[in-house]
Amino acid sequence: MAITKELVLYYQPEEEKKSGNDSKAAKLKAVLIRMGIRIRNISSDQINQTVGYLAGMEGFDETALEACPPVEEEILVMKNFSNRRVDELLLNIRRAGVPKVQLKAVITDTNCKWRFYDLYEELKQEHEAMSNIPKS
Repeated sequence: MAITKELVLYYQPEEEKKSGNDSKAAKLKAVLIRMGIRIRNISSDQINQTVGYLAGMEGFDETALEACPPVEEEILVMKNFSNRRVDELLLNIRRAGVPKVQLKAVITDTNCKWRFYDLYEELKQEHEAMSNIPKS
């Protein structure tokens, strides 16, 4: 039985990187390292590639696609995580005092075929819809 390694695709907006405010990213990466989770930083040049390619999945190749508009928000995408490990990761992130990453996803059979930018758009829409639900 093959061991499936957990992987996080992490995108940090260029603006945040340039500002020198990397403490959030450093804390997040420290949590991932402590948990034995591999990290793949996604650059703005890569957001037009498929999620499957960026995650190193079989059957996905780099493609020459048109450029995408800039992504202004941080994104965390998880590969090969059980529900328990997702919960554990989110708890450890919170315990480490890492400010909340609003846009998070788990790679699925469907979204692995999407461009990273399209996943961002979907997550943004979902987040906005969920944020507008009145709390009871």
